[in-house]
Parts: sequence; C-alpha cells; structure tokens
Amino acid sequence: MDLRSDTLTQPTPQMRHAMASATVGDDGHGEDPTVTSLEAKFASMVNKDAAVFVPSGVMGNQIALRILTHPGDVVLVGSTSHVVDFEMGASARNAAIQFTMVDDGTGAPALDQIADRLDAEIDHAPTVAAIVIENTQMYSGGVPLDAAQMRELRAVTRDRPIHLDGARLFNAAVATGDDLAALTAVASTVTCALSKGLCAPVGSLLAGDAETIERARIERKRLGGSMRQAGFLAAAGIVALETMIERLVDDHARARRLAEAFSQRFPESDYDPESCRTNIVAFNHPQARQIVAQLGDRGVLGETLAPRRARFVTHHDVDNEMIELACEVITSLSLEGSS
Repeated sequence: MDLRSDTLTQPTPQMRHAMASATVGDDGHGEDPTVTSLEAKFASMVNKDAAVFVPSGVMGNQIALRILTHPGDVVLVGSTSHVVDFEMGASARNAAIQFTMVDDGTGAPALDQIADRLDAEIDHAPTVAAIVIENTQMYSGGVPLDAAQMRELRAVTRDRPIHLDGARLFNAAVATGDDLAALTAVASTVTCALSKGLCAPVGSLLAGDAETIERARIERKRLGGSMRQAGFLAAAGIVALETMIERLVDDHARARRLAEAFSQRFPESDYDPESCRTNIVAFNHPQARQIVAQLGDRGVLGETLAPRRARFVTHHDVDNEMIELACEVITSLSLEGSS
C-alpha cells in the first residue's frame, strides 16, 4: 500500500471516460471550452472573478508570487511552508524575492510574529510585499485552518496581499465544515491541486480577480505552462470537483486510524493522534528514516520530510482493509536499537 503521497492517486473510470470524450481546443489562444469551463467552475467555488489552469501547484504558487511582488521584495511565510522547503528554491529563482519566516509549528503562522515583523517596517526593515499561507499545512500534518483563523490573519496583516497555497484546500473545507468561499475570502490569490486527494491525473488552478488572472496567464506562458489541447486534462478536473470532494472524509478517518497506530507503537514520539484532522500523518521520531525503511520493506510505503520526521498520506486508492493491515504491520514493527 502506497502512503507516500495523495499525488499517487489514479484517475477514476468516470474521469477516464470524460478525458476520452472531451471537447478540446487551443488553450494557448483561450479556445479550449473544457478548460474554460473548469476555470469558471473553480472561480465560482472560491468566489473569485477568474481562474487559470496550470500544470502543477508549484507553478501556481510561483505565478502568484511573480504577480504579487517585484524582484527584491520580502514575502512573509511560515518557516515550514511548501514554498520555502518543497519547491527547490523556485521563489528566489523565478520571482527574485526573499522570505521572512515566522513559526508555524502548530500549522498556523504565529500572528504575533507577523505583527512584529510588519511593525518593524517603521524601524527600516524591508517592506513586506505579500504573505503566503498554506491550508492545509502539509509539514505540520495537514493541519486545516478555518475561516475564523483566516479572518484573524487578515486583521493582523492589514492590507497586504495574501496568497493562499490551498493545494489541499478541499481537505480543509471538509475538516472544518467551512465552505470554500469563506476559507478564501481574505486571499488575493488562491491555488488548489486537482491531482492530490481529488484524483485528477494532472493540474492545479490559480484564482483571483480578473486583472490578476490576466497577468497570471502571461506569467504562465513565461514559465512554459501554456498548454494547448488541454481539455482532456481539464475534463478530469471537472469530474474531480463534482465527485471527489465529499469522499475526502473517508481519507481523514483512515488517517486518524493510522495516527492512532503510530502513537500507540511509538509513544516516545509524543504524537497526539487527535492532531490528525485531515489525510496526513506526520510525526517526529529519532529513527524516522528507519521506521519508513522497515515499513517499506513490509509493503507499507511512506516517506520522510526531514531526518527525524515521517509522513504517511491516505487517499482514494487506499481502503479500510489496507489501513487495518498497515496498522498490524506498524504494531509489530521492531526497531533496532530501541527498547
């Protein structure tokens, strides 16, 4: 069973049928009706004027940073955010920006640190051009932020543009019970992946106001992301948005079951399974790499996010029976050098 990531999901039979029968055109010229339909559907869901279909969430984030900043600008972000640690330094290369980081160990950025950094502009600190917030926050274990937390963030950040890296935004909506528009209301731009828990084979979306998205299309082309007959991919994305959101609650329940097994087997990790609210199990352990390796040898694939942090992710292609088997393997695991 492959729990390395929810990006490993296979497209559903309904997606495959939609892909095979999709009406397509040249999206580079704005003439693919299926892409246009997908973009409009997502923009409506997050209550933004427009959206643009991009090959990946990383590209969506990079486009947002390019249009919200200028070279040399400072962007305020959580220290373990995806744009900081998991995009190969792309923001410095693509947008020529610098990060100022605040603690986000709980899954939410420290609001007092954000306020202090903004106040420091009076003391000649470089002006913060934008803030990036991740929801759910992957490194912390898929912690979801609710609409009230997003409003608290806006109150602290005043009028600064906010980019919402919502790669797993639908997981956040399901976990918190808030609708997408409430979660995205404070954001100038928002990305969301179709190719993670929603099972589409390729693609993410970037939404914002009409002028911003027109600029985003230019930056997409500059980054080589202007696709042509992309409707067959967009067709799968439409199916994802229409059929795969409500079932995310199953992934969350399965992740909690895994979290309980890891917590019981490795009490020294001090991992609270109740902190697992979406589909990501992530915990610290001095032998994290050994845990992942030994479980992999026994057919339960995971990965590490850092030398002492393990991660396992549930998704559509992992059912209850597989999770119970994984829990049995976890319970019987014996680490060398451990008591």
